[in-house]
Amino acid sequence: MAQGLDMHGVSHYYNEGSSRTTALDRVSISVEPGEFIAVIGPSGSGKSTFLSVAGALLQASEGEVKLNGTSISSVSAKELSRIRLHDIGFIMQSSNLVPYLNVEEQLHIIKKMAGKVTKQDKAYAAQLLDELGLGEKHKAYPDELSGGEKQRVAIARALMNDPQVILADEPTASLDTKRAHEVVSLIAKEVRSRRKAAVMVTHDERMLTYCDRVYRMADGQLTLDQMQPAQELVSR
Repeated sequence: MAQGLDMHGVSHYYNEGSSRTTALDRVSISVEPGEFIAVIGPSGSGKSTFLSVAGALLQASEGEVKLNGTSISSVSAKELSRIRLHDIGFIMQSSNLVPYLNVEEQLHIIKKMAGKVTKQDKAYAAQLLDELGLGEKHKAYPDELSGGEKQRVAIARALMNDPQVILADEPTASLDTKRAHEVVSLIAKEVRSRRKAAVMVTHDERMLTYCDRVYRMADGQLTLDQMQPAQELVSR
């Protein structure tokens, strides 16, 4: 069974009265485990809709979306919710940390949503945080963290349920250049070492050197960019 993310001929329409807007236009892309893909394009090009359909937040109007070989194009809302929790890790641009939870609890809440937090879960959360350079921040609250540290917590949280697909939405939007490189290089390292299929939507073309392939989106259409990322900057 094929692993990772596979979208074939995917379109998504928004109906406004008697008119219809095409947000995605026959998009096809495959991302295999261990691959880190970037999608770039101007505002309004369809990137957000693309990420929402890939992340099971929206269902495609046409075409097929597969996660780990299983089609999610026509499953129930309950099953989509399960898929989002267990099969997909989201990294958002503002980290979206819960202000009243400390760093450890940010990860534990993912397991609580799925049922309960076991001793093994707590040990895995601690291991993730240590590996991501947050060993001394386990009990810190979001307002005690730097922007880069918050995004590291967001990365750890995205990995907590060991999902097969990682989706990052402008993960460097609120970071300076140094922190942006640290965060994206860390995402790339985790994606490759843990064999995740990952897609990053970004405006920051300085971050493309960490990616295996780059796609451009315009008017809802996705095309492979001819630019080849400088792979010598990527630690494999």
